Amino acid sequence: MRRRPIFPKPYADFVARLRVPAGFVLAGTYLWLANPTPESLWVGLPLAALGVALRAWAAGHLAKNERLATTGPYAYVRNPLYLGTLVAAAGLVVASRRLALALVFAAVFAGVYLPVIELEEQHLRKLFPSYASYAERVPMLRPRLRPYSRQGRFEWMLYRRNQEYQALAAFLAAALFLVGKVVANG
Repeated sequence: MRRRPIFPKPYADFVARLRVPAGFVLAGTYLWLANPTPESLWVGLPLAALGVALRAWAAGHLAKNERLATTGPYAYVRNPLYLGTLVAAAGLVVASRRLALALVFAAVFAGVYLPVIELEEQHLRKLFPSYASYAERVPMLRPRLRPYSRQGRFEWMLYRRNQEYQALAAFLAAALFLVGKVVANG
């Protein structure tokens, strides 16, 4: 069954190009508005770390454009990198204690990331004939309880090739900044 796109392709292409610059603006806004407390860090940072860990796990199973990823977290959800981003962002929002940031992050995810996910899925449908069957069985962002596939293992080489260590570095920098803000506000 052929799925109709939700977002017009020109819009999805446009926001795909804006994803990285928008991320820098979002990060700056976050750093400026965040008002963490020790309590918000205790709740938010572990949640954000779970999102970063999910991204790392996914990166170790992803050989982009070479083979369809269906193992590791891809056995439970089609887009574990984006789900990890969403969980990490939610944790950082909790740590920030700012409702305005939650609204901004939600708007960016809905307006930028969902169209990009759709573009990527269109690409995967063209690249891998088995993608349509996989997509029928594995949800886009809400993980299924039983894995689609059990074969495959995490590969550090893929983690490095996918440069997922950058997400870890960004998380650590944000965590240090938030801790510094808490210490400075004493």
